[in-house]
Amino acid sequence: MPELPEVETTLRGVSPWLVGRVVNEVIVRDKRLRWPVPESIHELEGQRIKAGTRRGKYMLFESARGTLLLHLGMSGSLRVADPDTPWRKHDHLALTTDRGKQIRLHDPRRFGAALFIEGDVQAHPLLCDLGPEPLGDTFTAAYLHDYCKQRSTPVKAVIMDSHVVVGVGNIYACEALFMAGIHPAKAAGKISRPRITKLVNAIREVLAASIEMGGTTLRDFVNEKGEPGYFKQTLRIYDREGEPCLDCGAKVERIVMNNRSTFYCPKCQK
Repeated sequence: MPELPEVETTLRGVSPWLVGRVVNEVIVRDKRLRWPVPESIHELEGQRIKAGTRRGKYMLFESARGTLLLHLGMSGSLRVADPDTPWRKHDHLALTTDRGKQIRLHDPRRFGAALFIEGDVQAHPLLCDLGPEPLGDTFTAAYLHDYCKQRSTPVKAVIMDSHVVVGVGNIYACEALFMAGIHPAKAAGKISRPRITKLVNAIREVLAASIEMGGTTLRDFVNEKGEPGYFKQTLRIYDREGEPCLDCGAKVERIVMNNRSTFYCPKCQK
């Protein structure tokens, strides 16, 4: 599943082709996404895209008429293509700009979304209850420590909760907890403030590094140029079950938490 770094990478890749451009045409080839693509999406036609931003894993492209909200779902991607480029089977949506290019949404599993939102987009139900951005100023050790107080929930579940902090997916949660030396199943309320500080710093570091390298290579994700991300080459704990820990040499173990594979070092993480 494309996570925050993959979404940020995609946003940065397509924005130069879309922001500042006029949408001449919206082509909907198949509206059967996670939610049906609304007819109102054609309101974008004739509109200039003023800005492209991200909230969690949602990309937001703003016009004077309203905002296009895009989500890549489980397997989605965006591509910049010439209009005469043959359509792929799961190309569901395209925006044709006055620059003569198309931004195409490709989504084999159709768990993505393309919605048109009028008014304050941040007040939309999909966005209004989201937690702070992990790389933003409001995601601090004080904030996370205060939230974790007296909670028995495993810390991995806490940092993957989008109401607590957005965009910390499974891979990045495993990596950040390893960097901070915290066992993923440890009760959040039993983690000291100094260790919470290490965790917040680790989350920031692993996400920033992944964005810089273009995202983690997953089965269905490639960047806007069709090239894989390279962050997977630097993963230190995720998907390394049975291999030696890079810090102490102990065998990496795997458990299942909330239906997700969780990797950790039994010696380094307490």
